[in-house]
Amino acid sequence: MMNLDLSQAKIAVIGSGTMGIGIAQLAIVNGHSTILYDLDREKTQQAVDGLHQTFAKLTEKGKLTSEQAQQALSRLTIADQIEALASVDLVIEAVVEKLEVKQSLFKQLATICNDQTILASNTSSISVTAIASAVPHPERVVGLHFFNPAPVMKLVEIVQGLKTTEVLCQSLRTLMLAWNKIPVLTKSTPGFIVNRIARPFYAEAFRALQEQVTTYDQLDYALKQCGGFAMGPCELTDLIGQDVNFSVTQSVYEAFFYEPRYRPSLIQKELVDAGTWGRKSKQGFYRYDEKNQYVTFQPQLITAPSFHADVQVQGTWAQCPHLLERLGLSRALASNENIIQIDDVDLRLSQGESVNIDYPNRKTVLMDWHHHFEQAQAVVLSHNHLCQADDLATVEDFFAQSQIKVLWISDHPALLTLRTIVLLINEACEASLHGVASMEDIDNAMKYGVNYPKGPYQWMMQLGAEYVLATLNNLYAIYGEEKYRASLYLKQYVAKQQCIRADYSKDLKAFA
Repeated sequence: MMNLDLSQAKIAVIGSGTMGIGIAQLAIVNGHSTILYDLDREKTQQAVDGLHQTFAKLTEKGKLTSEQAQQALSRLTIADQIEALASVDLVIEAVVEKLEVKQSLFKQLATICNDQTILASNTSSISVTAIASAVPHPERVVGLHFFNPAPVMKLVEIVQGLKTTEVLCQSLRTLMLAWNKIPVLTKSTPGFIVNRIARPFYAEAFRALQEQVTTYDQLDYALKQCGGFAMGPCELTDLIGQDVNFSVTQSVYEAFFYEPRYRPSLIQKELVDAGTWGRKSKQGFYRYDEKNQYVTFQPQLITAPSFHADVQVQGTWAQCPHLLERLGLSRALASNENIIQIDDVDLRLSQGESVNIDYPNRKTVLMDWHHHFEQAQAVVLSHNHLCQADDLATVEDFFAQSQIKVLWISDHPALLTLRTIVLLINEACEASLHGVASMEDIDNAMKYGVNYPKGPYQWMMQLGAEYVLATLNNLYAIYGEEKYRASLYLKQYVAKQQCIRADYSKDLKAFA
């Protein structure tokens, strides 16, 4: 299997559902002679008819010429019998997500196709190693996980089973680049990259709801406004389907031998048990009308005619560039702590503390991280038990001077956005520790697979690895739970950076 050239590969797609017909569309648009096979001939014909309509719409929009559409469709044939796939170079299956079904299918293909035929599975969660275990020449079995809708979504996870050759993975990577996709290479571990690393985005949101910190709509608003996410976790799981998302979480949890980081949520289980699965049932966290519209949260801006509090600033606020400028504050004097003192209230950027446990003797407000303070519309804050109503009003007035709304939540270590992001970073570090994928591929997977505004490692560079580690250590100290334990990979990374800085400092002194 050396020097595989798949640019003219003859392709077969098995399964004519949404994913299968989408993959077939990609193949024929990119010049490949393609066979579509499904046990249900009527379903297959309906899928092909739908593809003709799709091409007609693309032609109307000017994305394809009539000639291009006709040529692409001429490359597609429907097979009535699986034996028609005997001469293809690459088979991509997109059938039901059951290990025994995929194993049986690939065993059958192994008797029909030659030993060099590549057998690729579009599985999103099943072990490629397990699929390949029942197949002769398992080195040619690989995962090729497209994201829905396949013609639109850029990301493709190329999943290497235990016996899959590196040459095959690299050859498929070249093919996917030719298809204008963003391919990432990953080992065959539970959840691969995206479905593994994304777990904290949902888990920490549901935990905040279970601990009665805030409401589902305020939570979604906070993650969108402060984190820059396209959708909040409650909106997104309603869109995916609460039953589907819960099932994925369960499968990852079980596949990792009940690792606490992936434990499913009782909040979500309650929705699933009630049949409130989201948009498809017209009720999940939100209620949906016939157009799938729903009511979202918008905080009110409290306008203050004047503001007279005494404000003092300490620290560099390095994790929040432009914050001081946006608030109209001068650069602070050097300090080990970042504090904006508003009369006798200390406003601090959260670093994973509990505002009540860690600051019991002084009026303190903790602020959540914001991805872009220049354009911030709101901040998320929590306060300790010493703060009175007039203190909170003063803090609200302080932010109102800069047209920033305040969203108060209960005491919740690392609040909402910061907590979510540091745990996404930690999960990425665990994946790196186990050699699942490269840092670059992890970042690309999360940006293009689930549309995150940044990849986990880009966030880590922005926040600073030491700050991320300190936040996780505080969370772990407060909860005492393994799910908040900082990854060894992150600890080693921080230690290495500190060593580099120390050596650099010595060199500067020697040069001076």
